[in-house]
Amino acid sequence: MNPNVFSLPCIANATTSINGHLPARVRQSTWAGWVFCLLLLCISTLAQAQTLPDAYALETNRKITTTARMLGISRAQVLDTYLSPEHYTGTDLRFISSNQREREGKPLSQLFTHTGNVAYLKNRAQSGTEIAGMYSFGYGVHYAFGLLQQRLQLQVGARAEGNVGFIYNTHNSNNPAQARLFLHFAPSAVASYKVRVANVPLLLRYEVSVPLVGVMFSPNYGQSYYEIFSQGNYDHNIVPTTIASAPSFRQMLTVDFPVLHSTVRLGYLGDIQQSAVNNLKTHVYTHGVVIGLVKRFTLIKIAP
Repeated sequence: MNPNVFSLPCIANATTSINGHLPARVRQSTWAGWVFCLLLLCISTLAQAQTLPDAYALETNRKITTTARMLGISRAQVLDTYLSPEHYTGTDLRFISSNQREREGKPLSQLFTHTGNVAYLKNRAQSGTEIAGMYSFGYGVHYAFGLLQQRLQLQVGARAEGNVGFIYNTHNSNNPAQARLFLHFAPSAVASYKVRVANVPLLLRYEVSVPLVGVMFSPNYGQSYYEIFSQGNYDHNIVPTTIASAPSFRQMLTVDFPVLHSTVRLGYLGDIQQSAVNNLKTHVYTHGVVIGLVKRFTLIKIAP
């Protein structure tokens, strides 16, 4: 059999292809294939474009940090019967730094507070002077509830606060100073309300805490610091405290309002510290005004 008989059509087609002239049906099928591939590519790209934002939205974690730096001036009254039976009054200056951390959409928040203050005081006869100072660090955790279409936010929780300070009496020669060292645990609450006055956005904020239990250092009645630290005479100097033996109370009422490109916080601070342990009484009352700046940061972290 002659193979050329069967190869003639193939040779003709091959010859036509080699010459670069495709039949009409072949050209149509080729263009249809290219269009189909481009259509699949577009659909795939659109599907990825719609899927990626959702995936990144699930991995996005917005961390919100609100910081407040405030200065305060207060009227202070101090009584420490270890140093003197007299009340001393004067001016208290303090610096307050608060840092609230939370995550968007989460009810839990953390509040870190640093406070430092110093007071210069005189007795009623203006014959004696005392100088008092204190540094305190507080850490609180709160759970938030949104009310009135999120205009009112209530945060309830608890905080722990450590305090280190002193009271120095310039008139005494035997026991001129008293150390103040105590740690307490307190339920606390914060209420914030958003309101507009004359089209100006305001944030009203009230913060309160009442210590329930704690522990403090105190010399005993008639005991000197020389006996405690030099002779090692321990006499119930580490004292557990409760709301009955150390009734204390702290509150702050403020309003935040915009000024130019900043947010100003202005308000009232009341701090009541009392204790009656080891037959010694101490109280420090301060009432005054605070003013400072508030900043709010939002950090967005996208997981890889």
